[in-house]
Amino acid sequence: MVKLSIQKSFNLISNKTLALLERLRLTEHTFMIIIAIVIGVLAGLAAIGIRALIQVISNISFTGEGNLLENIMSTSWYWIIIIPIIGGLIVGPIIHFFAPEAKGHGVPEVMQAILLKGGVIRGRVAFVKTIASAITIGTGGSVGREGPIIQIGSSLGSIVGQFFRVPSRRLKTLVACGAAAGIAAAFNAPIAGALFAVEIILMDFAVAQFSPIVISSVMATVISRSFEGDFAAFIVPKYELISPYEIGFYFILGALSGIVSYLFIKALYFSEDYFDNKLKFPDYLKPVLGGLGVGIIALIFPQIMGVGYDTINNALFGNMIWYIALALVFTKILATSLTLGSGGSGGIFAPSLFMGAMLGYFFGSFVHQYFPDISASPGAYALVAMGGLVAGTTRAPITAIIIVFELTNDYHIILPLMITCIISTILSARFSRESIYTLKLLLRNIGIKEGVETNVMDSIDVKDVYSTDFESINATDNFSQVVNKVISGKEFDFPVLTEDGRILGIISLNDIKDYLFEKDSLQNLLIAGDISNTNFDTVTPDDNCGTAMEKLRYSRYEGLPVIESKGSDKIIGFIRRKEILDAYHKAIERKEITSSLASSISMKEEEPQVHFMEGYSINEIAPPKSFIGRSIRDLNIRARYGVDVLSIKTKEKRGETIKAIPSPDYVIKDGDTLVIAGEIKNINVLRNLD
Repeated sequence: MVKLSIQKSFNLISNKTLALLERLRLTEHTFMIIIAIVIGVLAGLAAIGIRALIQVISNISFTGEGNLLENIMSTSWYWIIIIPIIGGLIVGPIIHFFAPEAKGHGVPEVMQAILLKGGVIRGRVAFVKTIASAITIGTGGSVGREGPIIQIGSSLGSIVGQFFRVPSRRLKTLVACGAAAGIAAAFNAPIAGALFAVEIILMDFAVAQFSPIVISSVMATVISRSFEGDFAAFIVPKYELISPYEIGFYFILGALSGIVSYLFIKALYFSEDYFDNKLKFPDYLKPVLGGLGVGIIALIFPQIMGVGYDTINNALFGNMIWYIALALVFTKILATSLTLGSGGSGGIFAPSLFMGAMLGYFFGSFVHQYFPDISASPGAYALVAMGGLVAGTTRAPITAIIIVFELTNDYHIILPLMITCIISTILSARFSRESIYTLKLLLRNIGIKEGVETNVMDSIDVKDVYSTDFESINATDNFSQVVNKVISGKEFDFPVLTEDGRILGIISLNDIKDYLFEKDSLQNLLIAGDISNTNFDTVTPDDNCGTAMEKLRYSRYEGLPVIESKGSDKIIGFIRRKEILDAYHKAIERKEITSSLASSISMKEEEPQVHFMEGYSINEIAPPKSFIGRSIRDLNIRARYGVDVLSIKTKEKRGETIKAIPSPDYVIKDGDTLVIAGEIKNINVLRNLD
């Protein structure tokens, strides 16, 4: 009842706000800019809030008068173990029972919402993520605060977008606005925030509305600076490139950064797999085990606790010992993997910066000892390697370059930074195709190989696209008959079939061109079965078009035979690359149209309607009682009532879902809302049915 009351209040306020905006007659671009400003302000305030909350919890956990690292080192050894355990004991149940999306580092969950949910993120995620991350980090969890700030900002962007009922394609932009604002506020780096949003969250530099993302990023930075001053996240020394020969060292540093990035990715997901699938222990208590592991490591290396900014600053100014720095690279990988793998909440951005600083300091110490005349101080290498680790783990070299550049405001760092980041990205990608973000999506069977719409391709079944009308060649046709059919045919590829319809191979023009000069002498010597290519892929009607396109990628043919079932050689049709792409573009177009349509009529009245020509309208109606429990096919709505069902809004556990172009087999449920189009008189008839 409370939840329904909150939802009704939300809808009432939303309706009144939308009515006010309609009277103002704002253009869409102006509307998006205003919303972007609101999101930037909210995300900036949220970033300040979570930093303050982390500080409060840290002060309670590790009391003292120095910085966090000094306070941890002065704490009794048993408290160093107990405090992270207490943190895990609190965080585990909060995440498990209230918002599982708040588990882990957050960015993959935002990307998943973009890919599969049109940018819809539950409102509670921002609150739960704030609490869980603040407790995890404040009690010594080896994670960063940037990932939570990104997820919180993205959640706020989604909430604001849902409040104003923007269509899906715009909602994704607003989620990206929140992410950009989060990064900008975290690092005092507005350019990096905007680039992070398009390079990682949207994965598309061709995004149509880049302006709102920039505006949100700038506003969050303004808010952050207003409350906390115009200070960079780190105290950065002046960078200096001592010699042109030093560039060679940065190539090596880039390679080392790529290797460590790969090790971090593998260790993190090994830990997650172990805790999720192999460890038999209640999920809500697993963070306790992670806290225990971190506490034990911290007895020897207390630097790994929390975000680690104090230790990074020590490395940047040369206040480290090289072998301690080297050890901290691997202990940080282990500690972060334990914290996140066990179910803690926090980001991987700060750990990546930490590992980069330690790796760079170690490498810089070695280089400067043996080549003092042509190398900078170890702190310079620590600074550059911070960007290298971020680039290698996230596969976002441009964002990594700009973040470090905005931290230093020094143009001299650009050349070594670009080299290190690019080499790190290339080498890390060589070892592992997926980034630390996309690998998590891949493990959930969410593919993004071709961009954010790959999942649309996977949603189209071969059975809905393939053609039963195709040209074929009989296996017993002689060479002359084969040549004539290939040359005169309209197809590019011709399946070679036996008399009972089994496929033996495929023939294309490329298969016969070498024999054309001997056509006359070969016409009675060769038959189709002799020259057909037997090395070919097939698909079944139950496969999806994503699978078909993946097979066509490595094929020299323009289509694939469709067989009855796996293991069968009975051909029932042929699916062509062009048919798949046509179906894909139609699906994208339908998705955008129905999203805009549903958005334009979403609950501005009790039963909203849109008139699109005289005598016709689009309406949202509750299904008549006689429709409940019956499929669209059984009801035959179009034939009986003269209206089309454009989409169905269905209530699910995690909120409202829009089923664009519903399947004929969809069974209408109580609580569904039908979006229908047709003549007004026919719609009125349907509305008045029992």
